[in-house]
Amino acid sequence: MNPIELSLFASRLDAVCDEMGAVLRNAAFSTNIRDRLDFSCAVFDAAGGLCAQAAHIPVHLGSMAFAMTDLVAREQWSPGDMVILNDPFLGGTHLPDITLIAPVFVAGKRVAFVVNRAHHADIGAAAPGSMPISSSLHEEGQVIPPRHLIREGRLDEAWLTGLVAAIGDASDARGDFMAQVSANHAGVARLRSLIGNLGVGRFREGLVELNAYGERLARQGLAGLPQGGYAFTDCMDDDGQGHLDIPLCVRVQVDAAGVAVDFAGTASQVAGNINCPLAVTAAAVFYVFRCLMPPQTPACAGALRPIRLTAPRGSLLNACPPAAVAAGNVETSSRVVDLVLGALAQAAPERIPAASQGTMNNLAMGRTEPGATWGYYETLGGGMGAGATGGGWSAVQTHMTNTLNTPIEVLETRYPVRMRHYGLRRGSGGAGRRPGGDGLVREFEFLAPAQATLLSERRRHRPWGAAGGLPGAAGCNRLNGEPVPPKASLVVRAGDRLRIETPGGGGWGRMNGTAAEE
Repeated sequence: MNPIELSLFASRLDAVCDEMGAVLRNAAFSTNIRDRLDFSCAVFDAAGGLCAQAAHIPVHLGSMAFAMTDLVAREQWSPGDMVILNDPFLGGTHLPDITLIAPVFVAGKRVAFVVNRAHHADIGAAAPGSMPISSSLHEEGQVIPPRHLIREGRLDEAWLTGLVAAIGDASDARGDFMAQVSANHAGVARLRSLIGNLGVGRFREGLVELNAYGERLARQGLAGLPQGGYAFTDCMDDDGQGHLDIPLCVRVQVDAAGVAVDFAGTASQVAGNINCPLAVTAAAVFYVFRCLMPPQTPACAGALRPIRLTAPRGSLLNACPPAAVAAGNVETSSRVVDLVLGALAQAAPERIPAASQGTMNNLAMGRTEPGATWGYYETLGGGMGAGATGGGWSAVQTHMTNTLNTPIEVLETRYPVRMRHYGLRRGSGGAGRRPGGDGLVREFEFLAPAQATLLSERRRHRPWGAAGGLPGAAGCNRLNGEPVPPKASLVVRAGDRLRIETPGGGGWGRMNGTAAEE
């Protein structure tokens, strides 16, 4: 392919992912998928190598790219099949993220896969929202090892009915599953059309060229990092089970072969649910280095070839089953980004921003009593870290998440909740030549009794500044004015108010040539 043909080829693959996402959003029932856009879509080759992805959620997409080769090799595939899974230790992330994989056959040959992953606000945990303060994977909901949901075009209706029955908010659940099925059907149809126009041989040649191009651009972007070793340490606030200040360690080695990222020294897996499967850790690492590549770098397996990753088995960042992982996917992945960026800031301070809020500020709530069943989940934005070329943005989702907020009108229409305050947390960004972005304040008033769960970070340790900039403010949670721990399960009454103030981003650079002052 000449350069123009290759660019069109890459764009058409991206468009398949975009259309899958549009179908999924428009067909979904739940607020979490339809309004917050907590889903991701991608295309893989016949062996499970990444070919393209939409601009969806980094923690979904990077973990898919890491795990798909093993998933593809594990199953027997036929035309019309669709495999479902959520097991974090067999290719998933955490249990609410449910993945559907469909092969693409042309003229009897398997040539590709389409995949989508969506966060279901309820997957059958005892706590509404299925993000509990857990100490075992099996406390977090229904575990789905890879299995056929559809085999040769026939839906396993009995199994799906049983799964939906085990989920608290069954009215939305079935609709969301079928929306995911529809998205994969759309992806298969569009990809078959593309391959039909090109021919199977030409399509495969295009993928080879695309991966070679992606690798060239990736190495070009990474060549700007000085060769050497760079180490950094950070820590998680707590695990929700009484363990505080849990260390995270990384060493990034930059050499002519690429980059090697080693998490030796990181704490062992913990009793709480901040543990990460290795696929989630890999997603955070891939994300950081993808940000250093030229913007036109295609999202393909070739772009990931220069990156090598190791983490001690049984550690917080390479946990073993049945470790609890509900918050690892959201909270720990965010902090892995901070960790790797902290190491790279020593190598290229002008290219690396200060720490962003370092948390997704997860809130799950609802009731599970007969006649009053409802469940809701959202993540909250915060401050973005500043960089050499500009200050951090305020009240945005940063790094590993890319979801929207839930509009107040939707929240108050569907759930017994009133929004009492929603605005910027002024002054929470770190000072510096470039100031960090401010966090936000979101205050909920409950109109009926409910159970709520908070999974948050950066309440004890502030997001660090860079190049002499000051850290952002730590976040805080309050119920009726009283402090609430970073990770907490709450029973609330009608009239209670839950206020969440999210962290600000770190500042970048010294002010007026001197160190910034508190």
